[in-house]
Amino acid sequence: MVLRIFKAFWFLSMLTTLVVLLLNYASLPQDVAVQENGVSQVSIDKEAFFYLCMGLLAFINVLVFIVNKLYPKHTDFRTWFYGLVIVFNIFFIISISLINVYNSNEKFNYNSIAFAIYGSVGLLVLWTVAWPVYVIYLKFFPKQSISEL
Repeated sequence: MVLRIFKAFWFLSMLTTLVVLLLNYASLPQDVAVQENGVSQVSIDKEAFFYLCMGLLAFINVLVFIVNKLYPKHTDFRTWFYGLVIVFNIFFIISISLINVYNSNEKFNYNSIAFAIYGSVGLLVLWTVAWPVYVIYLKFFPKQSISEL
């Protein structure tokens, strides 16, 4: 049941990430600044940025299908992996939005969105660490069947 819920959230997060990418692509300048080195900026072409993001998004989301084929009976792992991809999609949404805000000509207080940026990175790290912790927990406290209770 939990796996089905995660599948639905994964699909919605993938579509949302795609919509955010397309909407932000329309408002980006021709040269997209992706990094600032003191006075100078590192920038790439708008189309290169779009296709790089689209390729990364497609690669991460296709891994769901690969994991489903490789581990068909491991529902706990597949559920965790769906959650990991959902968290990656959330991170992509925030990252693409931040790059769009940075490249706009408006003045923006970046301190007001720091919680979202660091929160998405923290969530990504937390979810990644959750699987090994869960596996270690199962080794020390194995699941009991109903007949054993």
